[in-house]
Parts: sequence; structure tokens; C-alpha cells
Amino acid sequence: MATKASTHRFEPEVQAALSQLSKVLRQPKNRLINEAVKLYVAQRGRQVERELEATLLALQEYRRKDSDFERSIDAFVNAEAQLAGYDPAEGHPISSEGSVQTEIQHLLHA
Repeated sequence: MATKASTHRFEPEVQAALSQLSKVLRQPKNRLINEAVKLYVAQRGRQVERELEATLLALQEYRRKDSDFERSIDAFVNAEAQLAGYDPAEGHPISSEGSVQTEIQHLLHA
């Protein structure tokens, strides 16, 4: 497989440690970096996979308990009914009688 050049910035401490390790092992920094990144990607990939599987299992379990989301819908409807007339997200009508906006609307619709 052909390699592709890329630029990455490492902290000075990492650069120094990598240079030292490269000298001791008598291996190019590029090889050490590739090896380290491969290990990291494999490890993180397995970790992310486990987390996603756990999330999927939790969602599947939730759906089994309430497959039609009836309880969720009921909870939403009840919350809306309890807040009817008090929901700040709904806003309030504004009277604009005698305002500039009223005059502009009158002119536009004339």
C-alpha cells in the first residue's frame, strides 16, 4: 500500500521523547509514529464499538418496553396540557394598534 505524506504538530515533549526513542531503537520516527497510531486507532475503535453496541442495546431494550412510544407520547401530551397558556416558548400576542407597524401594514395591503 502506498503511503501518503501528512503534516501533524506534536508537543515539544512528545517530539523529544520520539527522537530519543528513535535513536535507542534505531528506527525511523515515521515507523514509530505509524506503529503508535495503528495501536491507538485499533484500541479506540474497539472502545467506540463497545460504547455504540451498549447504546444500541439500551435503545432496543427501551423499544421493547414501549414499542409504540405510547408512554412517551402520553407524557408529552400531559406536559403540553399542564402548560397550556403558560408556555413561554409559545409567545404572547402583541397589540400594535396605532403603531408604525399598523400603518405600514395598512399601506401595504391597501
